[in-house]
Amino acid sequence: MDHNIAVGLDIGTTKIVAMIGRKNEYGKLEILGIGKSKSLGVHRGVVNNITQTIQSIQQAIQEAEASAEMKIEGVTVGIAGQHIRSLQHSDYITRPNSDLVIDEEDIDRLINQVHKLVMLPGEEIIHVLPQEYKVDGQAEIKEPIGMYGGRLEANFHVVVGQVSSIRNIGRCVQSSGLNLEGITLEPLASANAVLSQEEKEAGVALIDIGGGTTDLAIFRDGIIRHTAVIPFGGNVITEDIKEGCSIIEKQAELLKIKFGSAWPGENKENEIVSIPGLRGREPKEITLKNLSKIIHARVVEIVEQVYVEIKNYGHEEQKKKLIAGIVLTGGGAQLKHLKQLVEYITGMDTRIGYPNEHLAGDSDEEVTSPLFATAVGLVLDGIKRNERKKIEQKEKLSPKTEEEKPEEKPVEKPVKERRSFLDKLTERVKDFLDNAE
Repeated sequence: MDHNIAVGLDIGTTKIVAMIGRKNEYGKLEILGIGKSKSLGVHRGVVNNITQTIQSIQQAIQEAEASAEMKIEGVTVGIAGQHIRSLQHSDYITRPNSDLVIDEEDIDRLINQVHKLVMLPGEEIIHVLPQEYKVDGQAEIKEPIGMYGGRLEANFHVVVGQVSSIRNIGRCVQSSGLNLEGITLEPLASANAVLSQEEKEAGVALIDIGGGTTDLAIFRDGIIRHTAVIPFGGNVITEDIKEGCSIIEKQAELLKIKFGSAWPGENKENEIVSIPGLRGREPKEITLKNLSKIIHARVVEIVEQVYVEIKNYGHEEQKKKLIAGIVLTGGGAQLKHLKQLVEYITGMDTRIGYPNEHLAGDSDEEVTSPLFATAVGLVLDGIKRNERKKIEQKEKLSPKTEEEKPEEKPVEKPVKERRSFLDKLTERVKDFLDNAE
């Protein structure tokens, strides 16, 4: 496969999506093929049945291969699920020689120190994201490389997850006959697909409402500031409808999609849907008002939990205010009147996020649905990773002359180094899988 093409594999609770994309000459993403299958072995974002998950992955991959008429070898896969948590941490290093400028290695040393944090049993650090640096007590430094100083400190946003869950995902991918090319945090992938750079600068909370989990990613000044995974999603709404109306799951899901609304005031008393009874039983009559009351109650609960996380980040402090408000994405974002409800609960501006930020103009309508935000983000991530590999190979092949070096370095490097934790994690998972057999 050429380096302009990448495959994203979104292993969700309700569906598994395989998406093949290519970067066109304008730097936009063209979707070449897409395959999706019902996800059977995943609960709340965590694999709980390997065999079923492998079958679902293979089905999605085959469908994508057929629609793009090409073979898929490697994929970039997303991790989410209820085992993900994040924390803030500060750390510092003392530099032996403050006459030299701070370079890459100093930052690596500082970051490796954070990796030594002791976690709960079975947990591992997935992501270490530097927020801002201090050099010799001078605060609010965005990029310390090239500065002089003896003491380098930073605040970090640290994302932690369960190692076994991540390995299980790797195992599923590998057993499906695929190469694991990269692992990415799903909220970050969705954010890449739907948010504009201005929003990330101004301050924005991305809420991705999936089937089993609701992911949150908060950006401010272009940097990710907070992530959280709330272990509820669209499935609990369907469950509630099923219980509340005494109907089967398939009917509940259809009701939710076709007639569901998050705002009960909308429906008149006399709007009624008739649902066929099971095997010779009487049909059931359900008022839309009741349906939206059931949905409303659960959605309010989910949104309130997300809002607690937004407040935990510090949205209420003046200098942390999220000016661009909230962006809703994921399958759950398609619920009628959800935007109004979220605005009502949080008092923040809200829009629905479609993954068209980087897509080519003539993309299929289906692809631009919020359902596919994570998949699009994973494809983008895969392409970025391929480009980075290409640059690294070039650097290996062509030794630069001294004069050009300083020019090139600061521009290319920081991006590379900051993304590499997940690359390291991918390597570790790969090594583990190779040696585990």
